[in-house]
Amino acid sequence: MIKLTDEKIKQLIEVLYESWSIESSSKWTKENPAAGQCGVTALVMNDFLGGEILKTKLEEGWHYYNRIQGRNIDFSQSQFEEPPQYEHRISNRQEAFSDTNNVQYGALKNRVYSALVKRGMLELER
Repeated sequence: MIKLTDEKIKQLIEVLYESWSIESSSKWTKENPAAGQCGVTALVMNDFLGGEILKTKLEEGWHYYNRIQGRNIDFSQSQFEEPPQYEHRISNRQEAFSDTNNVQYGALKNRVYSALVKRGMLELER
């Protein structure tokens, strides 16, 4: 498990920027790589870091993010011009998965895993 520090969070956001693609969200663009990535990102970060999945209601639907080691972290916040008014409602994997599909989830999880290993942030299982 990765212990979260401000520096680790910054590195994880960099990993996500490298990993997000049209394969992980149909809303992805070069100009806004985090667009549409909230559910799939919350799931993948939950896989690697544990914690809880949270949600906040927006005009266009639910926005998903994480609570990890007691910290509320929205890894896909950069998709917004202004940060949402967070409600920090407890959600779950099933609800977050309603925002994605198996193909998008698999694509992002594989890319994040590879990037974490490449950066030495995750030890390979033996």
